[in-house]
Amino acid sequence: MSEVTAVPTHCPYCALQCGMSLRPTGTPELPAEVVDRTDFPVNRGALCGKGRTAPSVLSSRVRLTEPLVRCPDTGALAPATWEEALAAVADGLRRTRADHGSDAVGVFGGGGLTNEKAYTLGKFARLVLGTSQIDYNGRFCMSSAAAAHGRAFGLDRGLPFPLEDIPKTGCVILVGSNLAETMPPALRYLTELKENGGKLVVIDPRRTRTAEQADLHLAPRPGTDLALALGMLHLVVAEGRVDEEFVAERTSGWEAARAGAMSHWPEQVERITGVSVPQLREAVAMFSDAATGMVLTARGPEQQSKGTDTVGAWINLCLATGKAGRPLSGYGCLTGQGNGQGGREHGQKADQLPGYRKLDDPAARAHVAGVWGVDPESLPGPGRSAYELLDALGGDVKALLLMGSNPVVSAPRAAHVEGRLRSLDFLAVADVVLSETAALADVVLPVTQWAEETGTMTNLEGRVLLRRRALTPPAGVRSDLEVLHALAGLLGWEKGFSAEPEEVFDELRRASAGGPADYSGISYRRIEEEQGVFWPCPETGTGEADHAGTPRLFLDRFATPDGRARFVPVVHRAAAEETDAEYPVVLTTGRVVSQYQSGAQTRRVPELNAAAPGPFVELHPRLAERLGVSEGERLAVVSRRGRAVAPARITTAIRPDTVFMPFHWAGEGRANTLVNPALDPISRMPEFKVCAVRLERAETAETAAATAG
Repeated sequence: MSEVTAVPTHCPYCALQCGMSLRPTGTPELPAEVVDRTDFPVNRGALCGKGRTAPSVLSSRVRLTEPLVRCPDTGALAPATWEEALAAVADGLRRTRADHGSDAVGVFGGGGLTNEKAYTLGKFARLVLGTSQIDYNGRFCMSSAAAAHGRAFGLDRGLPFPLEDIPKTGCVILVGSNLAETMPPALRYLTELKENGGKLVVIDPRRTRTAEQADLHLAPRPGTDLALALGMLHLVVAEGRVDEEFVAERTSGWEAARAGAMSHWPEQVERITGVSVPQLREAVAMFSDAATGMVLTARGPEQQSKGTDTVGAWINLCLATGKAGRPLSGYGCLTGQGNGQGGREHGQKADQLPGYRKLDDPAARAHVAGVWGVDPESLPGPGRSAYELLDALGGDVKALLLMGSNPVVSAPRAAHVEGRLRSLDFLAVADVVLSETAALADVVLPVTQWAEETGTMTNLEGRVLLRRRALTPPAGVRSDLEVLHALAGLLGWEKGFSAEPEEVFDELRRASAGGPADYSGISYRRIEEEQGVFWPCPETGTGEADHAGTPRLFLDRFATPDGRARFVPVVHRAAAEETDAEYPVVLTTGRVVSQYQSGAQTRRVPELNAAAPGPFVELHPRLAERLGVSEGERLAVVSRRGRAVAPARITTAIRPDTVFMPFHWAGEGRANTLVNPALDPISRMPEFKVCAVRLERAETAETAAATAG
């Protein structure tokens, strides 16, 4: 097959949305092969192993190709026609509404859904189902950074500048991110930063592959990032490093934030974090002495019960040193999921309408209701956040429609969430594979994948991209848009739910017009011609040239009413669950390079499983010696919520008081069984990154239990 048959598109995984091309092979076992696409500026042809092997999940051997309906006689899932499956879903949703009211039906979405799907899912929930009970798994990803962004700058976009600016800045502080494993093609930006003479400070309790690239690695105790940021700001003030002119001209609220920082003196911060005062001073000097600088955070500081305040403290450091709202400077969040940015902008979140409008804003309701042709009063109000919604299953919420998520593996306190899913009267799941969550459903709807459909994604830069259809999907598979179109019709909405992506996007443009995330000036044509368009990009309406989009935010003013960035005063507080005599060790969780999120897709790829075959518990040699544990021995990690078992991996790259587990696997090694669902009061982000555990040699514990039994 000739090279011209390759279709330019984007990787299905993380928020880099790396450019690639797909060439159909005509082989059912591997329907397409990846061809390098060097013209896309984000990755410039580079791909990680997940991207290279992404076509493997397109194989009919691993993906769903026909609907499944649970048989009332046997209790097993059995093949069904689409008509039977859709009728069963419509009946389950209709019956629940009739018996218990609209809010007894929940909707749970995903950060991997295209903008068109996310938009339609939110519209379906609020119009067809009339429910307020909708949220998505992106709440578990970057919601704390989003909340902090909004408080400080008046607008949330993961990165307020393109990735290409990172190598040109003077110093980057990278907090709680292991780019080398989570976004490998992005590591080149840090390599180029150092080649250009810039400095890199990495903050992580583990000495990861990314931390090994750093000029300075700080390894704080998990859950103490807030104290660390406050201690650094204290030193900025004490050493006379505040950019007084910038603070006076472009910010507000400095005095209160300054007072909060000054109560966190360096010696106190050293006791809390374990980071020495000389290291604190060195980090402050690196950042302050650089003419330009950036702080980039990821899940480490964000997935905490104080994540919003923690991110706010790092933003305060940027503002105090004048490193925001200027070229090659600023705070940014490294969004994780493929469409984590767009997914939170267009209506999947419990409190939002398209265009990043607030659901409780009368003007926002009026605008969106006008596009939808309904009375604003008919729109339900804000509902529960993701974990709160999952926790309510089987109680107030008795039926659930779930698309593009696997909370049995990915949710905090996962065994409890699995139990709540099992307690539902009705569960319908649309997915590309039979995930652990889909296996619990009453109806499973097989849907198209990234390579089999067209739609837009918004990457971590705020760049709106077009993923093009490269393959014809199997005959028994339909797109999520087709599913929602059909269900809307069965539930009495014959119009308003198009199954054509470009028609949906054009409606999304109108719904977002004038909102914070304004896509009205973006079209499929422009995305193709310009390698993506950065929002906000309003339609000019003047007959003049198109709006150019906004690669760099805040250079003239911030998105607050007075144009000033807002310092938010914060103080350190302990994690929701501290260690004690019964649970003396801190657990933190994360990812490995060869698996992705809940692993529902990557665990079906042989090459990736060979590289990362299963879970493990990473611990320091001193802790291993104290426990009498050797390399590879099965180790039980026990928290107040449950128990997980995995082989020990002994390394000096982690703190002696901390253990690490990746969260990609189900079964006995499910890390999220252990984690604490304590929520940040603002973002409603669960505290994935820190909980108290104890460690036991699994064989010893199991033998004792068997003997006692």
